[in-house]
Amino acid sequence: MTGGAPLRERPQLGKKDRMAIDRQAMPEQEAELRSHNFREVNLGLTEQIAFLEAERCLQCKKPTCIDGCPVRVNIPRFIELLAQGDMAGAANSLLDDNALPCVTGRVCPQETQCEGECLRGKSGKHGLPVAIGHLERYVADWANAHPDEIARHPAAPSGRKVAIIGSGPAGLTAAGELVKAGHEVTVFEAFHAPGGVLLYGIPEFRLPKDIVQQEVDRLVAQGVRIELNTIIGKTYTIPELRRLFDAVFIGVGAGLPVFMDVPGENLKGVYSANEYLTRVNLMGAWNSDADTPVLHGERVAVVGGGNVALDAVRTAKRLGAAEATIVYRRSRNELPARAEEVHHAQQERIRFEFLVAPLEVLGDAQNWVTGLRCQRMELGEPDDSGRRRPVPIPGSEFVLPCDQVVVAIGTRSNPLLTSTAPDLKINPWGYIEIDQNGMTSMPGVFAGGDIVRGAATVILAMGDGKRAAHAIHAYLNGGGAAA
Repeated sequence: MTGGAPLRERPQLGKKDRMAIDRQAMPEQEAELRSHNFREVNLGLTEQIAFLEAERCLQCKKPTCIDGCPVRVNIPRFIELLAQGDMAGAANSLLDDNALPCVTGRVCPQETQCEGECLRGKSGKHGLPVAIGHLERYVADWANAHPDEIARHPAAPSGRKVAIIGSGPAGLTAAGELVKAGHEVTVFEAFHAPGGVLLYGIPEFRLPKDIVQQEVDRLVAQGVRIELNTIIGKTYTIPELRRLFDAVFIGVGAGLPVFMDVPGENLKGVYSANEYLTRVNLMGAWNSDADTPVLHGERVAVVGGGNVALDAVRTAKRLGAAEATIVYRRSRNELPARAEEVHHAQQERIRFEFLVAPLEVLGDAQNWVTGLRCQRMELGEPDDSGRRRPVPIPGSEFVLPCDQVVVAIGTRSNPLLTSTAPDLKINPWGYIEIDQNGMTSMPGVFAGGDIVRGAATVILAMGDGKRAAHAIHAYLNGGGAAA
């Protein structure tokens, strides 16, 4: 508990009283209004709502919610401090565990992680878990608004230098952990602004860019250096960095888009989701005055069912599409996108075509997209992913009229970086191989996030970055790579 922090008058509640409290709803923009602007959909909890939701936490003796968190946030501790009204204590507790809490409070798939493990959600009225993500956002936003209340415990300088390649969630998390341990940390970022996928991949209406910048600014204030416009594989190679630094962490993600391999993908009006979202999010193409343009489709089809696909289709709606459609080859039950994003998309009148697979992109004489030839599917036996395999239904072909297609079916590793490091072992799919401590085949070079595991979530990349940072610290202290 933070000394001198004003505490609220707190009701004395037993377990039965806590179980009787309904889960509190997140205030949000009205669907019709927000579908025409890029302002954040979720408006944030009020103090009253946050306190009430915090009281729902049962403070379990064995908090399984922590087991569900890839960065191991002590969830009951920060929630209890919040419930007491000790905002500084809650903020410092959260920041001790999580380098980017404003981000994770907004974009984590909590329903399958911490909230999915919440015992409160497995009993009581309607079985709804504590809104851990919403409370995390509330406390993290308070921390950003009250920087003077955040404790500073700088470690003695270690005299060791670490290079971080990539300023996305894995890289920033690793940087935050390593600078707290007293190491000199330099982050190398290829783009002209830091944040990686947090900046170019996630739309403003889900993760405002000023929030990302505030998270970066806090790390810089702690001593992290960031060098922009630096492409590893061009500006420097990994072997060069290894000679300049005592250790290196690779967290560049997997940003090379995957396409459908169907006829017509080279027509005008076809985008990869990476390019489409980067133009809008990083280059500001939603603004007509932006230097980097983006096509504004009237009828936009987005192929895929993950968070990136949902981001793209909701972006198309905000750019003025009269009809924005998700085309997904499995059913609603297999849709991998966050439940909240799907719910928001449905509220915004996004159309969903489930059990549909594209066969060809159709175009006119000028090579502009006019439609998507598709086939209806049904679910057969499970495939290697454990999900039921989509099987074509004979005679079910149809044309989905559209003037723009965005392909959001995944990404893979970009060979630019790894091709300049012949001693770096990669697997047949181009991803970097690591040992149990996150070290690659090059001594002192570690890796994590999508460049290791393939396209995944922000929080999984952060978990990799945190674990690798601890292993790097041990390595620099002469303990090998033992975490």
